[in-house]
Amino acid sequence: MDYNAIIDKYYGAVDSKLKDLLIEHSQSVTQRALQIVFMHPELDIDTDFIEEAAMLHDIGIVGCNAPGIFCTGSEPYICHGIIGAEMLRSEGYPEHARVCERHTGAGITSEEIASQHLPLPQRDYLPETIEEIIICYADKFFSKSHPEKEKTYEEAQRSLAKFGEAGVERFKKWHDMLEAEKLK
Repeated sequence: MDYNAIIDKYYGAVDSKLKDLLIEHSQSVTQRALQIVFMHPELDIDTDFIEEAAMLHDIGIVGCNAPGIFCTGSEPYICHGIIGAEMLRSEGYPEHARVCERHTGAGITSEEIASQHLPLPQRDYLPETIEEIIICYADKFFSKSHPEKEKTYEEAQRSLAKFGEAGVERFKKWHDMLEAEKLK
């Protein structure tokens, strides 16, 4: 897969502030995700898939309205995962699409969608595979409003806490699992 060609298709071949931000953020997430993969050779994870999916996990931001990060689309930002998933499914990449729709927050449950009145189809969007978990986890350390700075574990937790304790608990569990020397 040529993820750069997919980014160019939806963001144009010419650099723009939004495209530059997407690439900078995605490269940071990819680097952290690959570091985790290399810490765990016992998992025999496909590094090409991790790189591709991490580079494309936020492709849907182009359809969102978030002027502070150069997004001039019409949908609420919370929808960027499902927008990206639709884009990647149309390109023939259903596994990559799952990463898009399951990386927001520390995943989102159907109950959270209902209780918080989120504008998403009511179903669970929780990372399930180890690849989905690694990319979702790595993403929590990088914000698009300050892409040059990696958050600490504590800062990432505080960012998630705004959306409820369930996401923080999932993140803590992933931290304990992924930052360990070897998984059992």
